[in-house]
Amino acid sequence: MRSVRGMRIASIIAAGGLVLSAAACGEAPDEDNNAGSGGEKYTACMVTDVGGIDDKSFNASAWKGLEAAKAENSNIDIKYVASKAQADYEPNLTQYVNQDCDFILAVGGLMGDATKKIAEANPNQQFGIVDANPGVANVFPMEFDTAQAGFLAGYVAAGMSASGKVGTYGGMKIPPVTIFMDGYVDGVAYYNQAKSANVQALGWNKATQNGSFTNSFEKQDEGKKVSDALVAQGADIIMPVAGGAGLGTTSAAKASGGKYNTIWVDVDGCESTPDCSAIITTVVKNISGAVKEAVLKAAGGEKLNAEEGFVGVLANDGVSIAPYHEFDSKVPAELKAEVDKLKADISAGTVKVTSAAQPK
Repeated sequence: MRSVRGMRIASIIAAGGLVLSAAACGEAPDEDNNAGSGGEKYTACMVTDVGGIDDKSFNASAWKGLEAAKAENSNIDIKYVASKAQADYEPNLTQYVNQDCDFILAVGGLMGDATKKIAEANPNQQFGIVDANPGVANVFPMEFDTAQAGFLAGYVAAGMSASGKVGTYGGMKIPPVTIFMDGYVDGVAYYNQAKSANVQALGWNKATQNGSFTNSFEKQDEGKKVSDALVAQGADIIMPVAGGAGLGTTSAAKASGGKYNTIWVDVDGCESTPDCSAIITTVVKNISGAVKEAVLKAAGGEKLNAEEGFVGVLANDGVSIAPYHEFDSKVPAELKAEVDKLKADISAGTVKVTSAAQPK
């Protein structure tokens, strides 16, 4: 059995569903891609979670960060190995230790325990991890307070709902998922308080930490099934936090002809899914930017401070909400202004956003 702490670490699996453009997820480079290059290369090697490199989510986003680092510093070589099952995490990490990779990146909170074990066994090896913090000196953690951006999304949803009911659901009940949902329902509650409104948030109860889940980050039919139930209860805006499973909701929303719409998560859904016409905005988690910066610093000889790590918040653009794209003319100017003001207030600390799943 996993410990409670282990579950919390593991939990930070990628929250939700994004979809990067195909260009962001190239094929793995050849193992021998140093050929013909003069001098020693700095090798950054990535181990994916079970979603794989083209998960349209956090693995793809992390790979995009490595590609961006390589584009900026031609001395960096990158490669990845895809995990097919959780049992692959330790062998894949160990494989890259044995290949003398300079920087080994683990992607997703489910890799927290394996990364901690292999890092402790190899204290001179530099690791990085997305969506977890194993608390080991040679593992640089990159975490994201998506409750802050989720709060803005909840406020937008409440302001845009015609039925007075909005919804959300998750892939699994783990902190990197529920942190989005906590922020979202609190944003709805804040709108109700500010406007003396009574918009209901379905699919998640922050107080009891119970709600609707697909128990899958891949099965689109499960995503559609859960969102169909929310729509049947009257929700006209739904935020899936379920990786690829959420595509079942966005595609159905698009096919509904405007009966209901969605809010996407992780990567701008209008740049990454075919369902932009049904996506009001996206709760963005800037994994690629965090990965790029960490690898560039390490390749430049800078020691990464694992205790400090990186926590993405609204104030440092580590999290954000995406442009409204096709909804830009439909979102009232007053609502846009209120969201901008709320972003500034959260960044300044005058509006507090809380979640039990926030990075500590």
